[in-house]
Amino acid sequence: MTQELETAEQAPVTTNLAQTTSVRFADLNLDKRLQQAIASVGFEYCTPIQAETLPYTLACHDLIGQAQTGTGKTAAFLITAIQGMLETPVPDDQRFASEPRVLALAPTRELAMQIAKDAEQLCEHTGHRVVTVVGGMNYDKQRDQLQNEIVDILVATPGRLIDFLGSQDVFLDQIDLLILDEADRMLDMGFIPDVKRIIRRCTDKDNRQTLLFSATFNQDVLNLASMWTHGAEFIEIEPQQKTAERVKQTVYLVGADEKLPVLVNYLKRPEVEKAIVFANRRDQCRDLDEDLRNQGVKVALMSGEIAQNKRLKTLDQFKRGDIQVLVATDVAGRGIHVEGVSHVFNYNLPDNAEDYVHRIGRTGRAGQHGVSISFAGEDDAYALPAIESYISQKLTTSVPEEELMQELEQPLIQRRRGRRPQGSNSGGQRGRPRQRRS
Repeated sequence: MTQELETAEQAPVTTNLAQTTSVRFADLNLDKRLQQAIASVGFEYCTPIQAETLPYTLACHDLIGQAQTGTGKTAAFLITAIQGMLETPVPDDQRFASEPRVLALAPTRELAMQIAKDAEQLCEHTGHRVVTVVGGMNYDKQRDQLQNEIVDILVATPGRLIDFLGSQDVFLDQIDLLILDEADRMLDMGFIPDVKRIIRRCTDKDNRQTLLFSATFNQDVLNLASMWTHGAEFIEIEPQQKTAERVKQTVYLVGADEKLPVLVNYLKRPEVEKAIVFANRRDQCRDLDEDLRNQGVKVALMSGEIAQNKRLKTLDQFKRGDIQVLVATDVAGRGIHVEGVSHVFNYNLPDNAEDYVHRIGRTGRAGQHGVSISFAGEDDAYALPAIESYISQKLTTSVPEEELMQELEQPLIQRRRGRRPQGSNSGGQRGRPRQRRS
């Protein structure tokens, strides 16, 4: 049964995305310990999503926010969480292991790890404990933390959290704040049944605060939001493509056999310091990784089939500059938050225009300029009109310069293919919730 969003009759607050606003964190009446941590990480002025959401979330209102990766939404909900715990401390004799006060759900391990890292920085002076439970990491270590430590903020992916709920290593009936990050991605990845099971184990929505963030708001996401929130405010920030002035976007019109030579020759240019190459499927990424390695490129693969510890090691090497190029799928790319990415390459144009925006958003960060190069061949050029419509601009198209068409130094790897892969893409409350401010 379709449920109407309680705030659907209200027009969303819409803000043009800019790097910062005139709103200072120092003006938000936050706890001094939290203010100190915010200053330590270099935050002074709020981004648009922070400036728009914090007045509501700090007043304990539920909120549904449209925000892309890289807009500052993580800090917005973490500041809300930490301030809430500071305003309503629970005596030590009423705290027990396995009972977090805040739960943040994320669709990927990389995103969960990034949220946890940010949370630890913001909790530096408050004494709150952050625990992460994600797949691909040491299960026993995570279980020991849940069983033996007082957990304030639990950051989790749905699958691993379901495991711990089933073994009764964690209990969610004392949750004051539930955060659902990238709800649209959770929907796309098939996590919603798990998320529903998790939420049923949480404090009921009338006795908790719920914050839901999504890059897009289709009807499915809105229906879920209506079920999980109570009288939520609806905040919409203009999509990330409106900030593309810091990213120079070029589309090369190429044949299928021209993509690899153009990519390899472009990567040899001295201005390409750190680059991410996106492909649509895992098998395409595997081939690209092998092909680039064969041509002498310092490259590594980032996809869901790579073990988590190896992915974290790879990211560290990329940050240090030991690896020049990452080849990634869209899902893995969401978890790449590395400053100094000079170039993004779309080896294949994505089927979904939103994914194009997420891809190019890996560069041109923190006030820097970036470059996006997309290859449009006969198999994917059809995606161009939808992308241009979505970003509200005409992309510059051209044929590659002659120097980019030079023959490769090493012979191409010959592969025998079988059938083409299917698909084009690969309880009770303590009675202590904060009162909602009028």
